[in-house]
Amino acid sequence: MQSTDNTRRDLRERTRDTRARLDRERDVWVSTAHPERGPHQVPLWFWWDGRALWMCTGGATATARNLRADPRVRLALPDTFDVVQLRGTADCFPAAEVPEGGAAGFAAKFGWDPRTAEGPYVYLRVTPDSVLAWRGEGELSGRVLMRAGVWLG
Repeated sequence: MQSTDNTRRDLRERTRDTRARLDRERDVWVSTAHPERGPHQVPLWFWWDGRALWMCTGGATATARNLRADPRVRLALPDTFDVVQLRGTADCFPAAEVPEGGAAGFAAKFGWDPRTAEGPYVYLRVTPDSVLAWRGEGELSGRVLMRAGVWLG
């Protein structure tokens, strides 16, 4: 969702707007790294459960391999003006072992249940350690909304 509203928001408003976007948006850019091949970035669908983002990808993808080796991940919603960036650690669950709540929430949002699909799928649960959000240059100051897993303010 593209926004061009230049009105500076306080921490409470930014947090409210960011949580609302996490509730309603569909896509997130997922950035991982391989120690020899370097950065890797892909867009994935996600479901926000209020604490963590749930995504799903093929079990043999570079994203899944990278996160098994190094679970640190960066995520970004796809809007270059109304920026939301998250950093966290990913837990990887084979489709047969995913917690029911994560799988059910993902399936309800997208109408697709990877547990019943062909091929090995891996669910990714990313619990953010930090969240940054800003809308234009005027909000660069004070852009940290979450630090060490705790929402500020």
